[in-house]
Formats: sequence, structure tokens, C-alpha cells
Amino acid sequence: MRNPLSEKVVTIKPSGIRKFFDIVSEMKDAISLGVGEPDFDTPWHIRDEGIYSLEKGRTFYTSNSGLKELKTEIANYIERTQGLTYDADHEVIVTVGGSEAIDIALRAMIDEGDEVLIPQPSYVSYEPCAILANARPVIIELKEENEFRLTAQELREAITDQTKILILPFPNNPTGAIMEKKDLEEIAEVIREKDIFVISDEIYAELTFKGKHVSIASLPGMKERTVLINGFSKAYAMTGWRLGYACAPAQIMEQMVKIHQFAIMCAPTTSQYAAVEALRNGDDDVATMREAYNQRRRFLMYSFKEMGIRCFEPYGAFYVFPCIKEFGMTSEEFAERLLAEEKVAVVPGTAFGDCGEGFLRISYAYSLEDLKIALEKIGAFIARLREKK
Repeated sequence: MRNPLSEKVVTIKPSGIRKFFDIVSEMKDAISLGVGEPDFDTPWHIRDEGIYSLEKGRTFYTSNSGLKELKTEIANYIERTQGLTYDADHEVIVTVGGSEAIDIALRAMIDEGDEVLIPQPSYVSYEPCAILANARPVIIELKEENEFRLTAQELREAITDQTKILILPFPNNPTGAIMEKKDLEEIAEVIREKDIFVISDEIYAELTFKGKHVSIASLPGMKERTVLINGFSKAYAMTGWRLGYACAPAQIMEQMVKIHQFAIMCAPTTSQYAAVEALRNGDDDVATMREAYNQRRRFLMYSFKEMGIRCFEPYGAFYVFPCIKEFGMTSEEFAERLLAEEKVAVVPGTAFGDCGEGFLRISYAYSLEDLKIALEKIGAFIARLREKK
């Protein structure tokens, strides 16, 4: 019988995050710090708008690129937060989560053999999506001594004649690293000089704890080179609503809409109506959740300091990325033993790239009470390891 499978797809590894998520789902008494999902419910006024849209019978397709009302609110939001002006009709698309936006942006821009630069550790979807778009992914290994930021020198050294796109994943999952304006200005200079493009994944933009998030698209000469991606999952606790968006030059957006049109049709209608309410009246909700995350972040940093565990201070998203190299085991071995012995689930750093070896991703999108219990168990586990040494 002829092989029914795509060799390209077969060679792609499954998500390392899902492996531990599936194990934990079978352990009712385990504490999971592994999933990057807010523990908050979607704010009631946003849920109400979704419910109301159903009651009013708004259950039909929207236009392919999304509700005009929502696209206008997205454009207004980006203008008031980043000072960027986008044409809601031709430069904005509503997608099924930020992940779909990443996929269709790559497919709209890539020809076979083009290189896509991917700083790692980073979100698990970038590399597979680049491969599926027939690009050649080129990994830039970010360094702990640089707080896992991308430097202009690292970028310059990675660019070749085949390079077309840089994926810029900040605030970063899994490290929590951010890029400040001065960092982005140095990166933008290289991008303009080398004539390449950027897909800027800003899904954690609202969860920044040091200053205000700056989009690289807001820098001189960068809007026309950038696809800006964001969504509602993290900032508004709307993961299950599956709604994201992208803003891009009309030339790129036209092709993104074409792919979205054939593959998806449109994002969920109910979710789009709820998102209009989120953008119009959700700023206070975001601020409340951000403060709660910041409190948890400070607690984790204090706890790791007390344990003597090295961990650079992250200022974005809701993750910490502590170093466990002193224990002489791989990240996966450490995570597996911690789960077996203390029933606490974390994600090995290698789930986010080979350079994540020796680190763990710990999410603080959980209650402070759960975090305190989990950190006590982690502390006990580490104490035992040190005693044996």
C-alpha cells in the first residue's frame, strides 16, 4: 500500500508541552504549573456580550477578514497603545487565535527555500509552521547572560542572502524576556539594512511589568516591514474563545486573507462580538489581572532566591525560566522526577528548543495558593537532590 502520509509532517516532532499536559490530566492530585493559560474567568461583561450575540441570533458567518466593527476597534486600540495607524478594511484580519495568524503570515510571505530566523527558546509553533510553509528555519540561540533578548549582533550574524523573515517573539514564551525600545531600535537598524521582514508576535504585549510594551512596527521604517500579531487569549483570559488578529501592510494582508478565506472562512462570530466589548471596556480588567500576575511573579523570584536557584528576572508574559544545570540531569529528567516524586508538573526547557536544555518553564498563571504549595514541593525536591550530591 502506498504511504498515505506526508514525510514533511511525519518528521515534525509533537509539542513537548502537550506530553506533560497529557500526563498530568491522568493525575488528579497533581499540581500543574505547565500550561500557559490564565486562571481567571473571562470578565463577565465580555461573556455577557457573547451571550447577547447568541440571544440575538448572530450566528452567521462574518466577512472573511472579520467583523468591520471589531477590525475598527483593533485599529483604534493599536493606535492608542502604539501610535500606529492601520486601515481597518485592508490592513487588519481577525484570526482563530494568534497561532493561525502566525501560520497564514508565513504562508503568505514565503517561497520555497526562503530562510526564517527563529530566536529560541520560543513558542513551539514557529519552527513547524515555517517548515510547513516550505521555509528553512534558522535558529538563533538566545543567551541567559543577555536575559534571553535578541541582540543586533546575533541577528546580523544569522542573516544570509536567503533570509526573508525574522520572527520576533517578545514578550517571550517561555522565558518571560522582553525587548525594550533601545533593543528594538538596534534590531530595526539591521532589518532595514538587510532588507528583511518581521513577524512580531505580541500576544503578551499587555502583560509587561517593566515600562510600556513597544512594538517594533512603531519604529521608523518598520510598519511596512512588519506583521504585528496579537490576540485576546492572554490579556483578556479568552483562551477558549479562539480569537487573534494581525495587522500588516495591505500587500501582505491581501494574501493572508486569501489563505484564511480558503482554510478557515472566518473566526467564530460569537467570539468576535465579545472581543469588541473587550477592546472597548476591558482596560481595567487587563490592569487587574496584570497586577495579580506581577504579585505572583515577585513571589516566584523571591522563592527561587531563597532556594538558591538561579533565575534571571523576567518582565513579561507569565513565565519564569529557572536554571537547573547544577543538578546534572536533563530538563526532561528533572521534570519527570519532580512530577513522579512531588506531583508538580513543569515543562522542560527543551520543549522550546534545544538551547532550553538546563532550564524549566514554570507558569504563574495560577492562584497564589497553588503556587505556594507547588514551590514548597519544589523546594523539598531540590533539597533532596542537594543532599544526595
